Amino acid sequence: MSDDTIFINRELSWLDFNRRVLALGKDKNVPLAERVKFLAIYGSNLDEFFMVRVGSLQERANLEQEQGKKVKRENKTNMSAAEQLTAIMPKTAQLQEECDKYYAKALEALAECGWRKVDLDHLSKEDEHFWKKYFQTELFPILSPQIVDNRHPFPFLRNKEIYLGVLLKEKHPAGQSLGIIPISSQMERMHVVKKDGETQFALTEELVLHFAASIFGKETIQEKCLFRVTRNADIDVKEGMMDHDIDYREIMTELLKRRRKLAAVRLQITPAPAPEVERLLCNRLLLTHKRVFEQKSPLDLSFFYKLTGRMEAEGRPELFYPAARPMLPPPDYDLAAEVQKHDVLLSYPYQSIRPFIAMLKKAAHDPEVISIKMTLYRMARESQIVQALMEAAENGKEVVALVELRARFDEQNNIDWSKQLESAGCTVIYGFDDYKVHSKLTLITKKSKEGYSYITQIGTGNYNEKTSELYTDYSFITADHGIGEEASNVFQNLAVQKLTEESDRMLVAPLRFKSVLLEEMDRVIAAARMGRPASMILKNNSISDRDIILKLQEASCAGVRIDMIVRGICCVRAGVPGKTENLHIRSLVGRYLEHGRIYSFFDGAHTRIYIASGDFLTRNTECRVEVGVRVEDPVLVRKLTDILQLQLRDNVNAREMRPDGSYQKVKPAEGEALVNGQMGMYELLKNDWTQPEPWRLSAAAQEKQPEPSAEAAKPEPAKTEAAPAAKQAEASHPESAAAPESGDRFDQLEQMVNHKKRTEPQPAPAAKPIKPVVVETPAPRSRLKRILDFFKLRR
Repeated sequence: MSDDTIFINRELSWLDFNRRVLALGKDKNVPLAERVKFLAIYGSNLDEFFMVRVGSLQERANLEQEQGKKVKRENKTNMSAAEQLTAIMPKTAQLQEECDKYYAKALEALAECGWRKVDLDHLSKEDEHFWKKYFQTELFPILSPQIVDNRHPFPFLRNKEIYLGVLLKEKHPAGQSLGIIPISSQMERMHVVKKDGETQFALTEELVLHFAASIFGKETIQEKCLFRVTRNADIDVKEGMMDHDIDYREIMTELLKRRRKLAAVRLQITPAPAPEVERLLCNRLLLTHKRVFEQKSPLDLSFFYKLTGRMEAEGRPELFYPAARPMLPPPDYDLAAEVQKHDVLLSYPYQSIRPFIAMLKKAAHDPEVISIKMTLYRMARESQIVQALMEAAENGKEVVALVELRARFDEQNNIDWSKQLESAGCTVIYGFDDYKVHSKLTLITKKSKEGYSYITQIGTGNYNEKTSELYTDYSFITADHGIGEEASNVFQNLAVQKLTEESDRMLVAPLRFKSVLLEEMDRVIAAARMGRPASMILKNNSISDRDIILKLQEASCAGVRIDMIVRGICCVRAGVPGKTENLHIRSLVGRYLEHGRIYSFFDGAHTRIYIASGDFLTRNTECRVEVGVRVEDPVLVRKLTDILQLQLRDNVNAREMRPDGSYQKVKPAEGEALVNGQMGMYELLKNDWTQPEPWRLSAAAQEKQPEPSAEAAKPEPAKTEAAPAAKQAEASHPESAAAPESGDRFDQLEQMVNHKKRTEPQPAPAAKPIKPVVVETPAPRSRLKRILDFFKLRR
């Protein structure tokens, strides 16, 4: 890769993201119990990466090699599947070395706190006797050893299961055989004892390894190790669609069975060396040595979740993040009633999802509600949201649930819920053959003597009560009739497998998502070329779309200040001279998983801001049905901009990309206070449920209000001096397009009228919302023209 390219390979960028997760496993600013959880998260992330991304690349590389197909190259770095695999393996090995070091440090820190892992290689005679007795009474009776030789076939090795492998001497001088014992996931993985005032824990697989001679005989063992196989999980639904008479759920169920037997893509071994066992396994699994990762840490770090659970139960709060629960509204808060007065934006996990669930439950019993429609992608195991939908159907409402059965690794859960929804009388649809439906969209339709009315919810995250307390997401709820009509159109299209081609306020991928955002970028670029201080702030999970990356380059070259907050995959390099020098990229990895998408475009005079379910990945922009919305309420525009500015000031969780594509941790300057962009949200939103409602103030009351300043809506930490990059961002991207210039009371009054007109209940279905003048105007108007427009609106 040349020094001046702006592109980064997607897979290598993802590995860099997982390195940022792993780094939290050694960060002493993170409480100890949380550090070991991050080590476990790193491990599960890597498992999924191999099952999905490496599995897919391997399949493509095999086809190209075996069938002589034309080599398909990635459209940014021009790497073939085989070349990407070659680059992935050494980087993964390097990460594993780092993980082993952090794991050893974590064990030392745990021991200092009274939680010691049993070192089976250095046991006293008393401890050896204790653990041997435990092994013989608790583990040995349930083990299932197997011998693999010329007379016995090689067993199928299950995905992600840990095995003991033992090389055995045969009676014949040159004979060898392989002993295998599955350490079943059904076994208790961790065993805990109290001794000498501390808690000691041992892992089942390490006990089986240590006492292997009790199973196979000491004289016959030549080598022994623990190993774990990772298999490809990238199944193709189209392969099962040949027989159209088969129910779609049955196809998915069959494909899930097939997934378990797909090709191996990785072999983990501990402890090294066991070269002959490794050679035998590689031959059987058709893996090269490059796919073998020898490690010093356990093959599966998920036991840390159970360990930290015990630590928490024993009352060690100092080892965890301080308690922080989602904020609840006042007891009498009614989201359905509130949204009739003004648009609402909920921010998870800082605010509770309960008001939304309460609104659904209320709708289930409201005699005016005739239908509830919702897209379901990932749901909790015990979902109150789905229960509310079933309750509505049982009460005679029309309930339409689009359940995406292809939500990876949640397929079975979704299959189960779809059956329950159907049993309750809901209409269940599955979306498109060619497009996965990743939208987060709910539409509640009412019918009264005034006509039809809607409540529409558009979100960035799943309808999942559990993840709403772990992921940062945004949920926009509105009674705007125009948005309701657009949402109704989207659901009608989904029902007949038709893509949505037209929308005004809503983004609907794949036809009205990327195109709209590119148009917004063009508007900002044009403003910059006219000499205005134009800028963009783009927050999402990932970016790989080539068209968007090239547009970002164009914007940077035009002088647009671009700040991107990208948690994970980022295929564009920031700060490349002459190409992306005005592009600034940071990643926030902390207590919560950053999951929300906010796209903000400032043309030097006005901000247009969107939230959406889709990232800037090509799969989101071109291959999925995603939904977003342009937020026009001045209060919410200000709120979203405050959130973005807070994250741009973060110097606790943030890492900034350097021109070479690497990331550097952001550290506060000398004397600068810490700004935690995640925990600062509690301060920013603390009065959100009960704050005064500026849209209700009279002009006279408004005259008495002090002018909102750039600092007005910022949380307490934001009062400190911002980092240089954040200062520039604030200068080029004001807090809100809706915030009036100092002394211009006309702007305030105009905004209130615009908002009042837009949020008034519409008398008939045909009524269209009045579009806010301030937000929609592409360029500043003369004061006379604005006053004339204003009085037209008043009439």
